[in-house]
Amino acid sequence: MIRTRVKICGFTSAEQAVFAAHAGADAIGLVFYPPSPRHVSLSKAQEIVAALPAFTTVVALFVDATEEQVKNVIEQVPIDLLQFHGDETADKCRHYAKPYIKAIRMQPETDITALTTEYNDAAGLLLDAYHANTKGGTGEQFDWDLIPDQCALPIILAGGLGAHNAGEAISRVKPYALDVSSGVEIAKGIKDNNKIAEFLTEVYQSDRHN
Repeated sequence: MIRTRVKICGFTSAEQAVFAAHAGADAIGLVFYPPSPRHVSLSKAQEIVAALPAFTTVVALFVDATEEQVKNVIEQVPIDLLQFHGDETADKCRHYAKPYIKAIRMQPETDITALTTEYNDAAGLLLDAYHANTKGGTGEQFDWDLIPDQCALPIILAGGLGAHNAGEAISRVKPYALDVSSGVEIAKGIKDNNKIAEFLTEVYQSDRHN
C-alpha cells in the first residue's frame, strides 16, 4: 500500500500538536509569519516542539522572511524542514543548508515543469490556492486539473482540504502528501481534535482503496 503523508499546519497549542502526532500526522507546521493568525512566537514554538513524540517532522513556514529571521528560528527551535510560502528564489530557499519545500500558489498559467527545474533540489512542491491578498491558509481549493500527471518532485497538495475531500484528492491527484490547516480547525489557529482524527482516518482508508 502506498501511504499518503500528512502535514497539519498552523499549530498554536502543544497539546493539539501532540494529539495530531499520536493520531498519525507525519509532520506539524509552525507559522513564523507575523500577519498570520496562526503565527507562533519562538517560546511557543519551543514549547510545542519539546512536547512532540519521536519521528514527528517539524516544518517551519516563512513568507518572504529576512535571512536574519530565518536563522533566528533555526538557531532557537529544532526545525527539520523549511517551507517557503512567498516569492523566495531557489537560491534563497537553499541558502540555509536545510531541506526545504516551496509553496506554489496555483493559477492557470503556472508552469509546474519550469518550477521543478528552478527548485530542483527542493524536497517537494506544495501546491496551494492562489489568493491575491493571502499567502496560504485560505481554506480555498484550486482546480486540481492544473496539476500535471507527471512531476519530477514530490507533490504536496494543499488548499481547501478536509475529511470531506481527502479521499477524492488522493484518488485524483495521487500526491506524495496532503497539507491541511483550516480544514481541521474550529477557529484560525485553534485545531479540532475530532476533525484531525476524521481527516487522518479518511486518508488511511483512502490509501487502502487506491
